[in-house]
Amino acid sequence: MSHFTKDFIKFLKDLSKNNNREWFNENKKRYESSVKEPFFNFIDEMITRINMDDPSVTIEPKDAIFRIYKDVRFSKDKSPYKTQASAVISPGGRKDLVYPGMYIEINHIDFKIYGGLYQLDKNQLQAVREHITANLLKFSKLLNDKKFKTTYGEISGEKNKRVPPEFAEALAKQPLIANKQFYFFDRLDHETILKPNLTDIVMKHYHTAKPINTFLKEALGLN
Repeated sequence: MSHFTKDFIKFLKDLSKNNNREWFNENKKRYESSVKEPFFNFIDEMITRINMDDPSVTIEPKDAIFRIYKDVRFSKDKSPYKTQASAVISPGGRKDLVYPGMYIEINHIDFKIYGGLYQLDKNQLQAVREHITANLLKFSKLLNDKKFKTTYGEISGEKNKRVPPEFAEALAKQPLIANKQFYFFDRLDHETILKPNLTDIVMKHYHTAKPINTFLKEALGLN
């Protein structure tokens, strides 16, 4: 049995066309019953299942789930609500955007599952590049793993035009050395959330991402 109904998707679609406080307040009970509660229960189940594999993940759903309310103080787009439901499942949840956990995002168009590293400071980026340089063959094998390539394709992220000179030789062998971010994702049809085996699908993604995520955790000394 799925946590979600078709109204989860329909609500987010309707919100994208009516992104204002008046409409949201009129539909708040619908939001709570069709979106907020089922997403909470889904993330709760995913935390429980991931905890069985990684006991360091002990957060509550409230620690993982991003609020639907946008911070528009520094944004040109002043629409007050996000049009997706999203969460980070990791030891630090949504407050830790460095740890290579699992980021889940559902909107009315698609359902995306992310892994890898998104937000690194200068020292963390240096550490990742050093780890890749010291383990070029291992990193290449992980990237070319059949399950990873079929599910996620490749590692993405912004790149530096220049890298420190000590990485020049490694860069010639592995272009990802130039990355500032090391994330990957799979985009699924939004109706995937209606499938009764949804949590199994997400766990399959989790296990496929685990070798790369483990490599990246090693780079940051998080193991």
